[in-house]
Amino acid sequence: MNTSIDKLLKSLTLEEKAALVAGADMWKTQEIERAGVPSITMFDGTNGVRKPGSTQEMGLFSENMPATCYPTGVALGSTWNTELIEEVGEALGRESLALDTQILLGPGVNMKRSPLGGRNFEYYSEDPVLTGELGAAMVNGLQRMGVGASVKHFAGNNQETEKMVSNSVVDERTLREIYLTAFEIIVKKANPWTVMTSYNLLNGTYTSEHDFLLRQVLREEWGYDGVVMSDWTAVHDRLKSLRAGLDLEMPGPAKYNAVKLVSAVQSGELDESVLDASVRRMLELVAKVTAAAGSKEVRQPWDVDAHHELARRAAAESIVLLKNENGILPLAAGKLRRLAVIGQKAKKPRYQGGGSARVTPTRLDIPYDEIAAMVGGEDHLAYAEGYRNDNEPDDALIEESVRLASQAEAAVLFVGQPEGTESEGYDSKTIDLPPAQVKLIQEVAAAQPNCIVVLCNGTAVAMQEWIGGVPAVLEMWLSGQGSGRAVADILFGRVNPSGKLSETFPVKLSDTPSYLTFGDGNQQAVYSEGIFTGYRYYDKKELEPLFPFGHGLSYTSFEYGSLRTRTASGVTTVEVDIRNAGERAGQEVVQLYVQDEESRLIRPVKELKGFCKLQLEPGETKTAVFTLTPRDFSYYDPKRGQWVAESGWFTLMAGSSSADIRATVRIDMAFEAQRSPSLHQYSLIRDWMAEPRSREVLERFMERMNGQISDPISLSEQSLEFLGDFPFIKLIQLYGQELLIERSPESMVDELLASVHQTKV
Repeated sequence: MNTSIDKLLKSLTLEEKAALVAGADMWKTQEIERAGVPSITMFDGTNGVRKPGSTQEMGLFSENMPATCYPTGVALGSTWNTELIEEVGEALGRESLALDTQILLGPGVNMKRSPLGGRNFEYYSEDPVLTGELGAAMVNGLQRMGVGASVKHFAGNNQETEKMVSNSVVDERTLREIYLTAFEIIVKKANPWTVMTSYNLLNGTYTSEHDFLLRQVLREEWGYDGVVMSDWTAVHDRLKSLRAGLDLEMPGPAKYNAVKLVSAVQSGELDESVLDASVRRMLELVAKVTAAAGSKEVRQPWDVDAHHELARRAAAESIVLLKNENGILPLAAGKLRRLAVIGQKAKKPRYQGGGSARVTPTRLDIPYDEIAAMVGGEDHLAYAEGYRNDNEPDDALIEESVRLASQAEAAVLFVGQPEGTESEGYDSKTIDLPPAQVKLIQEVAAAQPNCIVVLCNGTAVAMQEWIGGVPAVLEMWLSGQGSGRAVADILFGRVNPSGKLSETFPVKLSDTPSYLTFGDGNQQAVYSEGIFTGYRYYDKKELEPLFPFGHGLSYTSFEYGSLRTRTASGVTTVEVDIRNAGERAGQEVVQLYVQDEESRLIRPVKELKGFCKLQLEPGETKTAVFTLTPRDFSYYDPKRGQWVAESGWFTLMAGSSSADIRATVRIDMAFEAQRSPSLHQYSLIRDWMAEPRSREVLERFMERMNGQISDPISLSEQSLEFLGDFPFIKLIQLYGQELLIERSPESMVDELLASVHQTKV
């Protein structure tokens, strides 16, 4: 595209403009051949490129073009490794270019509100800071290769149940602190080429036409200037969505909406400048894609072997060692005469979820085969299927498993949710393993004390029925085509496990924060738990989970030094020395949490504000360094309409998990005074008293009122304990009846508000 975008925009007809803001088919944007505007091709791609045979087909229920199946979002989230995820992003970029794909529809960065969420396996974490940092790394890696990201699903899309019509009811503070923060971090750190809206309504308005979400927050507050696109068929009122800032309707062709746009401009219902703004953003996106097309990487085959090795490495870093009593792991391959491998998932691995994230892999590592290679061949293994796909225990299969396990020196059980239980389109009904697998674990563990359970699942699972009898548990997740080799490397100590849980594992489903309101099927999702999601909830409730957020063991041990802090120019630097005190090289994820010791609004006990992953040789010490800004000490105050950092004491905590805090320090922070809450007719007396000018106006009025009523009111500190939460107008109605003969209380408050706002302090 040699012509400038300004000249090109002016040259387009109204009909051509309307065509450009909708898809041409399932996966492409519209080409305007006359004007030299090429189409853009996009495909699904949260953990691999899902390219169907043609852009006319969805390809959800068929094999697609082979591409590397990297670990799913839940697995990548458990790496806590931004550098690794950026490397995966670059690899996805190379494969996208080779497959003639200009936009990859990912990453998915929605919060894990409940472990029942059907698409939880696609998402990184329950925590917005962890999600935002990992998502920004993925976007930066992908776009460095000249392929645009589409960060999704914006916003409040945290369930699959009735997701196309469900109304997410979320208060503004919760929305800002939990469900928008990850998107904000990614927009500001990575500037994704596109953002995809979700299907659901948010507080009564579809997100695809949500002015507050798309225009006020995304564009005006965060400064986003890229393309906003719809999820597939998620547009309802095209005029409303265009005015709100949704540029691209997918899929296409949306002929009736194009006619509607043309007619609206011609009739004056829609200002053509609104349409032009979206067309300009589409043309800018085409220009970025065209510039990338000049790269020598475009349509060049990728190194399939190298990308498979990356998938293996990423899978290995994602695996979490949940339990390891008596150091049963790692296994000593050379000393095992016979190892029992039990569970059909050892030979038929479950390595990804269903729906639009399902990838046709270039190859697939089989756990059983990789274990056989580790121990010197199948002669050293005994295999039992263990269970079928249904939920009913098969006594014959269990008896065979117990017999083989009892004859071996150790048993490794591969279990997890059945194929098809975790997918786009529906939520799960339970977090328990199928009864057949629970019984298998119990009976094998009773017969073989050296029993290791390997879990293949995309979200937290309950284990209370069996974990007490099992000495070791590995969380393998749905970690892609290289997971078979990765888990073998972990089992036999060729790789030291370094994954950490990016979500809390509850003891039981009823312990979860959203248990009472999640997916109840009334087309409304009420976020009644507010800001207390994930570990924030368990901390506040003093409720012990099965495994806490950030948990993950290692084959070595790490020692933490004291926290050191310094603050200059509004930035607080935090340092802590970490020493590998064991005999193996390993990686430690150092997590930094912040606690506000006293706050005007209720806050979590602690919140993750930083993390880093350190590689340490035995005896080696490295320093973890974090930087905190005032935002990291802030909460969102809906009354003020801004983030508020209150001066006072904070506790900084460095730990190996949210429940394993190794070092703390208290710091006294001084922040700039915050803007007082905007006053209105129903503002509370304490809000009037919070700012010098409004306090002065209120006190003068009360002095006049007390001179005219029989029961004077004091605004002393003691009386404000009772009256502080009164709306001021109600105080007038309660005590000032003698003043209301010819005036309404509303008019009196309006006069006082005018006095506050018109006079500078």
